[in-house]
Amino acid sequence: MFIDTAKVFIKAGDGGSGAVSFRHEIYIPKGGPDGGNGGQGGDVIFRATKDMNTLLKFRYAPELKAKDGANGAKRLCAGRSGEDLVVEVPVGTIVRDGSGKIVADLTFDGDWKIVAKGGEGGFGNAHFKSSTRQTPKIAEKGVPGEEYTGEIELKLLADVGLVGFPNAGKSTFLSVVSNARPEIANYEFTTLTPNLGVATIDQNDFLIADIPGLIEGASDGKGLGDKFLKHIERTSVLLHLIDAYSENIAEKYTAIRNELEKYSEDLIGRNEIIALTKIDGLDDEIIASQIAALREVVGVDAPVFAISSLSHTNIENLLRELLKQVRAVKLANEGSGKYALEIAEGFVDGEEMDLPVIKLEAKNSDDKWRIEKLSDKMFVVYGAKIEKFALKTDFGNFHSANRLRDILQKMGIAAELSRQGADELSEITIAGLTFLLGKQ
Repeated sequence: MFIDTAKVFIKAGDGGSGAVSFRHEIYIPKGGPDGGNGGQGGDVIFRATKDMNTLLKFRYAPELKAKDGANGAKRLCAGRSGEDLVVEVPVGTIVRDGSGKIVADLTFDGDWKIVAKGGEGGFGNAHFKSSTRQTPKIAEKGVPGEEYTGEIELKLLADVGLVGFPNAGKSTFLSVVSNARPEIANYEFTTLTPNLGVATIDQNDFLIADIPGLIEGASDGKGLGDKFLKHIERTSVLLHLIDAYSENIAEKYTAIRNELEKYSEDLIGRNEIIALTKIDGLDDEIIASQIAALREVVGVDAPVFAISSLSHTNIENLLRELLKQVRAVKLANEGSGKYALEIAEGFVDGEEMDLPVIKLEAKNSDDKWRIEKLSDKMFVVYGAKIEKFALKTDFGNFHSANRLRDILQKMGIAAELSRQGADELSEITIAGLTFLLGKQ
C-alpha cells in the first residue's frame, strides 16, 4: 500500500526540574546548597532513508514522543538528558507544523532535521548561590518540549516524471525501461499509486516516476489529480506520453499542459519531451501526420519521438534524449549553486566584488516583550525570554515566584505594567501561567 500523507502528533521531551537541596553531613555545618540541574528534554529528529518508500507506518503509530529529561537531585547530581527520538522517513518527505509551515524538507538520503526541540532543564539551587545569597531556596522547573499536531507528506524524487491521459502507455513504458513492475491492463486508471523505476542507458542511470493518468480538472482534484500532481513537482524533466491512436492529438496534449499550468506555473516551464506511444500497426504516413499535428502546438524545437514499448521501437533514442535533458538541468542547477557560493564569498568570475555591510540589531530579539491589557486588573505579557522564565518558575515556591517578579522589574516590564494601571493585586499572565504582581 502506498501512503503519501499522514497526520502525526509530535512531542519533544520536557526538561527536568532543578532540585532544592542542602548539604547535610556530620561535622560539616551549613554545608550550603547542592541541588543539581534538571536534564535536557529529548529532541524529535526526522531522518531520510532510501530504504523506505511509504508513510504507511505513521497511520498506525501517529504519536511521536521523545523522552523527558530527569530531575536534578542532591549532591549536585544533574538529571539525565532525555533520549532523542530519531524517526526514519522516506527521501522526499516534508514535515509541516499545525499552521502549515514547513519545518523539514528531506531531499537526500541521510538528511536529518530536528522537528521538535526538547525543553531546557531547570537550574538547581546550587546555581543561584552567590556572595550575597548563601542559602538560595530557588530551583527552576524544566521547560516543556515543543509539541504540535502536524502533517507529513511524501513527494517522490525523480529525474523524469511521466505525464499523460489514462491508458497512454506510461506503465508499460516504465516496465520496459526500468526495474519497476507496475500493474498493466488495457483499460483506464490501471495505475492508482505512483511508481518509481531506474532506467539505464549507456551505463548511466536515472530515476523515472510514473503517476496515475491525469484527466481534465485534475489540478482541481478531479480524479485525485491534485494528489498525484505533487509527485512530479520535483522532477527535472517531463516525458509527455500520448496515445498515437488519439483522434485529436493536439487537443490531448494541450489539455494536459493546461492542467499542469493550473496546478503550478513552475511545472509548465520544465524541460519536456513528447512521445507518441503504441505506434505498432500504424504506417509511417499516419505517424508523420500525428507528429505534424503536434508540431502546431508544441513548436519545432520540442523533441518528439514515436515509440513502441512492446517492440522497443525508438526506446533507446528516447532514453538518450532523456538522459541528455536530465544532465543539462543538473548542470544548470549546479552552476547556479556555484554562482551563489561565489557571491556569498565575495567573488564572481574570479574577481572580488564589494558586498554591502549588514549590521545586526544590537538588542536580542528574545528580549522584546509587549503587554496586553484585558481589564483594570488583568494583564498578559508576551515575549520569548520572559515566557521562558515563567515556564521555569515554580509558583508553589514563593522564593521562586518572587524571583520572577524581580526579573519583571529588571526587564522594565513591572514599570510598564504600573504605568498602565497595574497594582500588587493585579493578575499577570505569562505563557498561560497566572500570578499576582505583588510579592507574597
